[in-house]
Amino acid sequence: MKNILYTAIAIGFCLGLGKLVNFYFTGLPSSLYGMIFYCLLLQLSWLNPEKISQANYWVIKNMGVCFVPAAVGVINHFDLLKHHGFTIVLSIFFTTFVLLTFVGLAAERYLTDPDEHSN
Repeated sequence: MKNILYTAIAIGFCLGLGKLVNFYFTGLPSSLYGMIFYCLLLQLSWLNPEKISQANYWVIKNMGVCFVPAAVGVINHFDLLKHHGFTIVLSIFFTTFVLLTFVGLAAERYLTDPDEHSN
């Protein structure tokens, strides 16, 4: 019980910090800021990973329950998928390809050493 309470307080604290940062800098959702703080506190060993791991494993093991409503939504709109399924799948693959290409080119441009290209 102590580990679950410790983990809940740690996650709540990090989410609160994320909301605070999101209030001043709205670049990312507050939950992402919270995950960054959670990861940072674990990396700096300000949070005890042994205490947190047991509760986190339980959450990950039971995470499928959170995705059941999405699956029910897909089943409710099955006729739409039946009529437009190929177009939906094609657009998903195309937009994913475009996004990955853009991110790859941008990373190559901005994350490589400029002296490397001068030869």
